[in-house]
Amino acid sequence: MIDFHVHTLFSDGSLIPSELVARAKDLSYIAFAITDHADGSNVEEVLKKTVRFVETMDPDCGLTVVAGVELTHIHPKGIAGLTREARNLGARVVVCHGETITEPVCAGTNRAAIEAGVDVLAHPGLVGEAEARLAAERGVLFEITTRKGHSLTNGHVAAMAKRFGVELILNTDTHSPEDLVTADYARRVALGAGLGEDDYEKIKDNARRLLRKVSG
Repeated sequence: MIDFHVHTLFSDGSLIPSELVARAKDLSYIAFAITDHADGSNVEEVLKKTVRFVETMDPDCGLTVVAGVELTHIHPKGIAGLTREARNLGARVVVCHGETITEPVCAGTNRAAIEAGVDVLAHPGLVGEAEARLAAERGVLFEITTRKGHSLTNGHVAAMAKRFGVELILNTDTHSPEDLVTADYARRVALGAGLGEDDYEKIKDNARRLLRKVSG
């Protein structure tokens, strides 16, 4: 399992990073990105802690951890600037909190995140055709999520991605230990979104390709 969307005590997760590593290893994870919630008020603090943890990890621990961030509830006008700032602060993966139907996310967030060139648009909700076309052009990944609530629109996201050629990735949006999943559970979530076995293999390929890009 490779997961590019997990949270720690650095934002609203319940685990310190080292315990998250231990629990992920126990479930045979290969890698994950720490992507704690950030906006303009805390992005520097969050990434300083995240980068420090990654740099001080035991290189022989058997699991790759990548420093990242989830830009959350940012006004669309500020997403591009904060994306650049996050990368300058050491984020190897930039995730943007998309227009999930379970939270009051500002309209236009999906498009602004794609235009800003984030790596992953998380739980993009009822994402539209124009945004899907743009994501395909820009190489922004749409997220299929195992997270309760956010996963309600997985089917729509999967259908739009297949229709317009958007690459998909599957993440957990982990906040607590029970949010981590096995590879088999991830597969079943993908199939439940209307994807086929070949689609799920492509999702895994996308995750491996992104991991090579950000950890190389």
